[in-house]
Amino acid sequence: MNKRDGAVDELLRAVAGGPPRADARRNVERLVLAARAAVAEVGVEVTAHEIARRAGVGIGTFYRRVSSREALLEAVLGEVLGEAAELGGRALADPDPWRGLETFAAGYVRIRAESCGIRDAIGGACGPGLDRILGELRELTRRLVERAQEAGVVRSDVAWQDVPFLLAAVATGERTMGLRAGAEQWERNLRIVLDGLRAAGAASLPGEPPA
Repeated sequence: MNKRDGAVDELLRAVAGGPPRADARRNVERLVLAARAAVAEVGVEVTAHEIARRAGVGIGTFYRRVSSREALLEAVLGEVLGEAAELGGRALADPDPWRGLETFAAGYVRIRAESCGIRDAIGGACGPGLDRILGELRELTRRLVERAQEAGVVRSDVAWQDVPFLLAAVATGERTMGLRAGAEQWERNLRIVLDGLRAAGAASLPGEPPA
């Protein structure tokens, strides 16, 4: 897989007329770190003022260093989703198809569970700017699932399109039906889902797979 530009390099390239000064790079680095933390906690509705405050810069500096709030969020979310895609690439290189799928599923769900913004982005809340990386994640998921099915370790009646929905359901909220989630709730949920994907002892599935 080709080396990806990080969010900092992408943003600097978009606004700089030449090589960036050291202070410009430092400010962009601070904005990227602040934006990653803010979208993880708040989601994609976080404001430019909130990101600037967390970064310790003024709003004027914010707009001198990035073209828009949307461009910053797109770069940051693309960077995080790119990390998930790189995990998928390493999983495909694992000679054990089940272990590869299991490793990718755990890493992907962890990323979803730790960031409100990533959940928003994967759900389509950020427009077409992330279409390419989301398409790459879909393709990696398809290849991982189908490889495991060809090896006979994942039930054959599961469509690969089922798997993103199953993984999305693993990362739950903190409360439901008056119950509080355990400290490792998503890990427990994931284990149940993965066991349900195994070929051995599977019951037939109702309905049609997702479109």
